[in-house]
Amino acid sequence: MTEKLADRSQLDPLLANGWVLESDRDAITKEFTFASFVAAFGWMTRAALWAEKLNHHPEWFNVYKTVKVTLTTHDAGGLSALDVKLAQKMDQLAG
Repeated sequence: MTEKLADRSQLDPLLANGWVLESDRDAITKEFTFASFVAAFGWMTRAALWAEKLNHHPEWFNVYKTVKVTLTTHDAGGLSALDVKLAQKMDQLAG
């Protein structure tokens, strides 16, 4: 089982880059906006490949060129290092 994030300061760079702590659960969210549906879907595909490598899958919702992502680790009952890693990778892929 994955451990909950002990060092919450790891979230600070993510929060400074547009990620938001959910008020009703231990999760972070971010809305990514792209130039088109194709660009958004391409980013989701690249992010999905990384999610699979990490064996950590996001909750996400796509409408046209916007993708809303929520990250939490269900088996840990909240945020974990996996969420930090995947959020960093998603930011990197979004350029």
